[in-house]
Amino acid sequence: MLSIEKQIEKAIKRKPRGALVLPDDYLSNGSSDAIRKALDRLEDKKVIVRVAQGIYVRPKISKLIGPLLPSAEEVAEAIAKRDRIRTVPTGSYALNALGLSTQVPMNIVLLTDGSPREIRVGKRKIKFKKTTPKNLLAKGKISRLVIQALKEIGNGKVTDVEEKRIVDLLRREAEKDLRHDIALAPVWIQKIMKKALNDGKD
Repeated sequence: MLSIEKQIEKAIKRKPRGALVLPDDYLSNGSSDAIRKALDRLEDKKVIVRVAQGIYVRPKISKLIGPLLPSAEEVAEAIAKRDRIRTVPTGSYALNALGLSTQVPMNIVLLTDGSPREIRVGKRKIKFKKTTPKNLLAKGKISRLVIQALKEIGNGKVTDVEEKRIVDLLRREAEKDLRHDIALAPVWIQKIMKKALNDGKD
């Protein structure tokens, strides 16, 4: 029988480089404590690199700069998957994700139905902010970002260029999801979003 550490190491080495490694992935190999100790030893052996509490990566290796670590965005996604929570990007992170801002935010703020917390990834921070269920009901990947981005810009402050970009993006959304999500938005945001429906006719 292979030791728990060897079993986990073998499984990790089957993953592609750049893949995130979560302790929960190996619950069938042993107790939580044994898995944690095995991952600590594999970190010491440089098989994996810890990127945040309870999150590791099998790093890609660059000849120039050595191990390449995942982005804070990828870590945020892994945490949401691990904890089975819903999240919605908000603020400047939503603006950046839609291409409305070129500034990469140092802090990623995500609305969630999980517990509020902050996680540091390198120099960046991921903040999970508890919100009401209504803010997490949006179905469309684009439309839920749009609602948060427009809230960040503010009523009456949306430029023509920003509005055109938003309407163009929303036209890629499935109409059923878009109609569902429009109903969740504040009235002033609904007016902008409706422009993506059959030339603005509702």
